[in-house]
Amino acid sequence: MAGSSFTELHQNVSADMSELTKDLERMVEYTEKMSLQLTWMAHDIVVMRTNPELVSSMQKLEDAYHRCKAAVCGAPKTDNSPVPPAGTHPD
Repeated sequence: MAGSSFTELHQNVSADMSELTKDLERMVEYTEKMSLQLTWMAHDIVVMRTNPELVSSMQKLEDAYHRCKAAVCGAPKTDNSPVPPAGTHPD
């Protein structure tokens, strides 16, 4: 009997350790992905601050996107269009 309970205890501990290892691996992977995203964000900020032409190019690209979206959706976008109600997103 003592051998049987020891075996069960050992199996339970092994299963728990396996589960904890999997959880730890998932957390490490998530942390690595977040670290990579933060690194790219920092890179983008540095690039934008050091290259002022990029900001104007991005603004032109965003304006072109909105014009194209308005053309595809059939709702013409004008410069004097009303401001959307608070809490809504124009896109």
